[in-house]
Amino acid sequence: MKVLSIQVGKPKTIQYQGKEVSTGIFKEPVNGPIMLNFLNLEGDGQADLRVHGGKDKALYAYSYDAYASWQKLRPQDTFSYGAFGENLCFETLPENKMYIGDTYELGDAIVQVAQPRFPCYKLSIKFNDPKILKQFMQSGRPGVYFRVLKEGLINVGDSLKLIQQEKVHLSITDLLALYKNPIDDSERIKELLKINALPSQWREEFESWLKESI
Repeated sequence: MKVLSIQVGKPKTIQYQGKEVSTGIFKEPVNGPIMLNFLNLEGDGQADLRVHGGKDKALYAYSYDAYASWQKLRPQDTFSYGAFGENLCFETLPENKMYIGDTYELGDAIVQVAQPRFPCYKLSIKFNDPKILKQFMQSGRPGVYFRVLKEGLINVGDSLKLIQQEKVHLSITDLLALYKNPIDDSERIKELLKINALPSQWREEFESWLKESI
């Protein structure tokens, strides 16, 4: 799982459907090494901090091997590094093998798998097409949000090196499936609640499911 490209971008205001919208989804490749901080990459930023950014969405990564299927689905568009507003484009990043809480060395930094990406309407702004939101959710390739446990320099060519895993496995793909189809299996929910690295919003969601299942 090697980094092919690094992208950053500050929020900017654009016109969309007759309104001014501030968005940080437009990222441009930069040369490394670059400092990865606890809340973002140096030179990067998010517009709406209510739904973007924060420790559980500090770093967004996407897999280059997913671009080919996107190109077939949307031949009118160009898919190059940063197409989905990702900070890091990896050679491969298999969401079905990336588990919540997986902790990796990346360059001088340490990062931890936090959650999948659930896109907001600003993805449709980037592609000028609201249909892409549904396509993205159906693709099964949401990419990965990482939290940063140790700040440090990262660079193109760095690879993720696994150093720790949770005892209970919940992959990015599985969490996406739970978002679409909540479960009422109390034993499974109790097991998932043992994941220490579970983002607070998901812990609250699972706890509410558990109450309903009892």
